[in-house]
Amino acid sequence: MGIYDAQHLKSFIVKVLTKQKVNEEDAAVVADALVRADLEGVGSHGISRLPVYSKRIKEGRFNANPTIAIEKKGSSVLTVDGDSGLGQVVAYRALQEGIPIAKETGVAAIGIRNSNHFGAASYYCQIACQENMAIIATTNAPPAIPPWGGKTAFLGTNPIAFGFPVTGQPDVIIDMSASIVAKGKIISAAREGISIPSDWAIGPDGEPTNDPKIALEGAVLPTGGVKGYGLALAVEILSGILTGAAFGPHIKSMYEEETLDPANIGHFFLLIDIEKFLPMEVFSGVLKTMLSEIKDSPKIQGVESILYPGERRAKSYQEKAVTGISLSTEVEQELQILARQLELAFPG
Repeated sequence: MGIYDAQHLKSFIVKVLTKQKVNEEDAAVVADALVRADLEGVGSHGISRLPVYSKRIKEGRFNANPTIAIEKKGSSVLTVDGDSGLGQVVAYRALQEGIPIAKETGVAAIGIRNSNHFGAASYYCQIACQENMAIIATTNAPPAIPPWGGKTAFLGTNPIAFGFPVTGQPDVIIDMSASIVAKGKIISAAREGISIPSDWAIGPDGEPTNDPKIALEGAVLPTGGVKGYGLALAVEILSGILTGAAFGPHIKSMYEEETLDPANIGHFFLLIDIEKFLPMEVFSGVLKTMLSEIKDSPKIQGVESILYPGERRAKSYQEKAVTGISLSTEVEQELQILARQLELAFPG
């Protein structure tokens, strides 16, 4: 296990992707999204995903240079065809088109199809917050969650994220999957050869398991039982049906080796211009008052401080930007193999 400088890892990601014909601007977006996830303590969505991205680019399942088609429908709606590009690239370009529309009309709804895994949904919330926008961001994913009462994966982990800007302190960033845990954490556990809690997933027989490899053959359980199942279904409708993307078992996993078919993942963004509702200073001031009152709430025994969503990420980011990012031995080895394959140097 080693500790790595964030800028060195970003540079490495850019070199890997540009070596595979991704243009430098797009490569920088992917690098920023992946490394930010690691900085924020969400390594399951960080640089550990680079080897599989690279492999799928090589196979042609991920389009290194997509022709992203963005069409404006009415005054506030964008439909986007990502041409099987890297998910971060497709989503970032769509947001850049949507933000000016939201500033003009107050809202912008963006439906994206023919995309791929786009990393942590929180990344797009942070982009919106920098523009004083509130945002709801959703994406569907390959089948992972069974319908309530079933034992076969049908719906994706289907995260939904919310972002609300706060002046002078960490933004409120709520990023949660409909599953009890992100599938990436089970993938990471399988890679590292460690067990998982038995309430995370079931095996193909429908029984709980603490073996991540068996869990990956079965299904991840929804968070909150039937409520998580309902949330996953709602995100599937927004991200898959409404956008014209694939849904449920018709989405191809980037970890699936037996196909060259595109994943056709869908994303949905709703941008809201706060200034069209309240002056930003008023919105932020009242929000800060509420957050302060939340943090001052009486605490249960053993709790030192109450955090609001977004604080932990911001603290981790600040700390790791100085101390560096820790990568597991397994991830290090995969990245070193990738570097050798592309005749690049992995950061020391």
